[in-house]
Amino acid sequence: MAEYKNIESALIHGGIYGDKYTGAVNVPIYQTSTYEQTGIGENPTWEYSRTGNPTRAALEALIAELEGGIAGFAFGSGMAAITAVLSLFKSGDKILISSNVYGGTFRVLDKIFNNFGITYSIEDTTNISELEKKITPDVKAIYVESPANPLLTITDLKAVADLANKHGILSIVDNTFMTPYLQRPIEFGTDIVIHSATKYLGGHSDLVAGLVVVNDKELADKLAFIQNATGGVLGPFDSFLLIRGIKTLGVRLDRHVENAEKIAKALVENKAVKKVYYPGLPDAQGYEINKRQAKNGGAMISFELKENYNIKKFFKSLHLIALAESLGGVESLVCHPATMTHASIPYEIRQKVGITDGLIRLSVGIENVDDLLADLESAISESEE
Repeated sequence: MAEYKNIESALIHGGIYGDKYTGAVNVPIYQTSTYEQTGIGENPTWEYSRTGNPTRAALEALIAELEGGIAGFAFGSGMAAITAVLSLFKSGDKILISSNVYGGTFRVLDKIFNNFGITYSIEDTTNISELEKKITPDVKAIYVESPANPLLTITDLKAVADLANKHGILSIVDNTFMTPYLQRPIEFGTDIVIHSATKYLGGHSDLVAGLVVVNDKELADKLAFIQNATGGVLGPFDSFLLIRGIKTLGVRLDRHVENAEKIAKALVENKAVKKVYYPGLPDAQGYEINKRQAKNGGAMISFELKENYNIKKFFKSLHLIALAESLGGVESLVCHPATMTHASIPYEIRQKVGITDGLIRLSVGIENVDDLLADLESAISESEE
C-alpha cells in the first residue's frame, strides 16, 4: 500500500489503487452487468452492477478518502446525486437552501420534491444568527454552496455545521466549485458533501457524473439503499474516466486558479466592468471566511458590464472562450446565468438574490492567460454602444 500524507499524492494513489490480479496501475473497466456466484446464499462481493461494480467502487473509495468521509457514492449525474440526497427526507420535512444555488437544485426541489410534501425556503446562509431563527421543528437540513452559484457568495461552513448539529439536523454542502483539493467541508463538521463531478473532478468536459460523501455510518447505509433502490448509478466506463480525471485535479486547479486570479484583477481594473464577484479578491464578500476554509478563491468568476455595453454583443464577440453550459473543464467557458444555468428560477427570485440579466459567469480554463485576457478585452471593447 502506498504511503503519503498530502492530497496531491492521494489524488493519484487514493481509494483502491491499481489491479491486484494483473498489477495494472489503473483500475480496470469492469464492463459487466452481472457476476457468476459460487453458490446459493453465500453473499458474494459482487452480484449485479446496479448494486456494485469494482470500477465504481474504486471511484467511491477515492472520493471518500479525498473528502475525509467514511463512504462515497457515484451517480449518473450531479442532479442524480442531489436527488438521492434529497430522498433521505420525507413528507413534512423542510430544507433551508442558500439564496443563490444552482438552478437545477432549485428546480428539483420546487417541481419534484414539493409534490411529495418536502418543502424548502431560500435563506441568506451568510447570516448565521438570522438563519437560526428560520429553524422550525419541520426543518431537517441546511443545504449550502460555498462559493455559491453564480454570485460566488461565501458561507461559513463550520458555523452552518455547528448550527445544524445544535438543532439535530443535517448540514449538506455542494462542493462542486472548490473540490476536495481546495476545500473539505467534512473537516468543518458537514454531514453530506455533494459534487457535480462533471465539472472539475472530471475536468475534460467528456463525462456527466455526480458524487456524494458522508461521514456517518447510518447515513451511509441509507444512501447505499437509496442508490441501489433508485438505480441512478454511474457506469464503469465513466467511473474509469472520472478516476483518470481526478489524478490530474491538483495540477489542473493550480493553473485554473493562477489564471483566474489574474483575470479577476484585470476585470476589476477594466473601466467597462461594473462589478466583479470573485472570492479571492480582498474586498470580496466573505473573503476572510473563505481564506479560513478554502485553499484559495477557486477558478469561477462572475461579473457585470456597465449599462452602455451590450451583453449579447459581448458573447458574440468572444472567439477563444466558448458560450456554453457547465464549467470546470480545461477550456474556458462563459455563460449567461439568467437564461442558462438559472433560467428555472423565477424572475422575481433571481432579481431578489442578485442574479441580474446582466450577470456573466466565467469558468476560467487552463489556456494561456494572455490569450484569455485578450479575448475578454476585445469582446468587451466590441460590445460598447
